Amino acid sequence: MKNIKLKVARAEHDLSQEELAKRVGVSRQTIGLIELGKYNPTLSLCKSICKALSRTLDELFWDED
Repeated sequence: MKNIKLKVARAEHDLSQEELAKRVGVSRQTIGLIELGKYNPTLSLCKSICKALSRTLDELFWDED
């Protein structure tokens, strides 16, 4: 499932995938795959992304079915 919340939060901070990737220590491709729902990040990476985007885990990664 695509992670639209991550993409929106990244856009709200005016960050490219490359810029977010540098902040959290991964490749641009990793951020792209997370946004496409093709990669499940570790909890540590999720926390780093949340910190970089000033969001909680629930706000970015909780999937309400």
